[in-house]
Amino acid sequence: MNTAIITISEQGLATALRIGKGYKQPVSLYMLARIAEGRDLKKDTLFTDITCFSESLYQLVPRLFKQFDGLVFVMAMGIVVRTVAPCVQDKYTDHAVVVVDDVGRFVVSMLSGHEGGANVLAAKVAAILHTDAVITTGTEAQKDVIIGVGCKKGVTSEAVKSSVIDAIQKVEVSIDRVRLFATIDIKAEEAGLLQAAEELGIPLRVVSKSEIATCELEYSKSNFVKEKIGVWAVCEPAALIAGRKTQLILKKQKYPGVTVAIARENFTW
Repeated sequence: MNTAIITISEQGLATALRIGKGYKQPVSLYMLARIAEGRDLKKDTLFTDITCFSESLYQLVPRLFKQFDGLVFVMAMGIVVRTVAPCVQDKYTDHAVVVVDDVGRFVVSMLSGHEGGANVLAAKVAAILHTDAVITTGTEAQKDVIIGVGCKKGVTSEAVKSSVIDAIQKVEVSIDRVRLFATIDIKAEEAGLLQAAEELGIPLRVVSKSEIATCELEYSKSNFVKEKIGVWAVCEPAALIAGRKTQLILKKQKYPGVTVAIARENFTW
């Protein structure tokens, strides 16, 4: 997807740079000219180009709609709604629009979630920022299963996929109900895991080591894992933390090079 990030504030720029550093494909940055002074913005990013603009968003956005398939606005939702409104046509032709608040707490798929790919784009940005993607499309709302995955270095995508498929069969859950994969941040760049998530079409939610360390929910603990990476477990707490009102429906299952646990959301405590 040909993507641009647009921001208009100092704090928004800091968040845009975080996204740019974690993005695995070329991406363009558009920033308000007054916040650009004295900055070396190409360092440690994959920005293919950086544009400083001084005109209003009402002038800029229609041009961006013609140039890019995906737009990530790092600013208030109200600003984005008003500026993209004149460009909106229908769900079959509108481009993906994602909105991120200035400090990167929320990533919202705002326009063209399915057909335009905004849901996938939001999940990708959320994974970089270690936060949640807010998806409101009806089919996504029916997905309530989160699969926690731990793995060894160099694991293959086939090993991950076969392990996940075996695990969901044990609890008689369809792959179509899976909303997220979840793993610890030190595995966020594991190629086999990323490839498996992409091939299965399931977003990967990255949970930080500190989140797992402070997790008060009940999960199985391993001295071996504690010695290796500094926390008691990966797949179970990752699955629990990545969702809302979660409960394990399958505790840790061990496979060659992979561990899998499954949680379901929206349990009433």
